Amino acid sequence: MKNAAVIVLASLLAACAYPPRSSSVYSPYQTQTMQVVRTGTVESVRTVTIASPPQSGVGTLGGAALGGIAGNSIGSGNGRAATTVIGAIAGGLIGNRVEEGANMRQGLEITVHLDSGELVAITQVADEMFRPGERVRLLSSGGMTRVSH
Repeated sequence: MKNAAVIVLASLLAACAYPPRSSSVYSPYQTQTMQVVRTGTVESVRTVTIASPPQSGVGTLGGAALGGIAGNSIGSGNGRAATTVIGAIAGGLIGNRVEEGANMRQGLEITVHLDSGELVAITQVADEMFRPGERVRLLSSGGMTRVSH
């Protein structure tokens, strides 16, 4: 029974992870659209953490279910009911934190001195490394801009 609960929790938490928002990954609506391309030189690069998107609730629900199951196996009578409730609450809180942490991403804030003279900063997932002095391209479309080599 306990092994099954662990497998269910692991499956639920794996489902919480969102795919990375890579500068190399395009969503379907971004294909076959024109992008404005600007060029420039990297001025500076700073490591940042990209906060998780709004949570799905799967971590909270999965944790609460498993916590309730674990709490239900302790005690008897009114004590069992109390440990079931406490286990569900604690499991829900832990599951929420796990989902939140699983969806955090390492990112880069890249400041670029454009050839036009403008200075801009773009934040994106850290899937490609940039160094000051490098020549880069900025691709913009629909309010979204990404930096690439």
